[in-house]
Amino acid sequence: MGYYDGDRPSYNTPISPRAPMWLTPEERAAGINRDLKVAARRYLCPNCGNEFSLFQSRAVACKYCSQANQNCPNVRCPYCDKEFPIRGFVVPDNKQDEVQINNYTDKVFNNWQDSYNRR
Repeated sequence: MGYYDGDRPSYNTPISPRAPMWLTPEERAAGINRDLKVAARRYLCPNCGNEFSLFQSRAVACKYCSQANQNCPNVRCPYCDKEFPIRGFVVPDNKQDEVQINNYTDKVFNNWQDSYNRR
């Protein structure tokens, strides 16, 4: 089973941010790239069955964890608090994909903190 199962994306099939991916002209104009599509993609938690994205995980479930923006190898369900490895769950079992998506999400959250989390 690949990323697409018929006309619907297949849940919990890891996808590489390096894989060929269709980006519409509107997505490109908005600055959307493959890393963003992977980080925003929704996954089903194998423990509780709720949907969440890597962004949701890092922003909600990992909000107060010191490892959340330091290349943490896990993704945490914001509903049941169960952790899963990013490699094999969000991206294929490939260290390069894990590092790439972790670097991307860390950069996004660090930029957000620098821009909006000032007192």
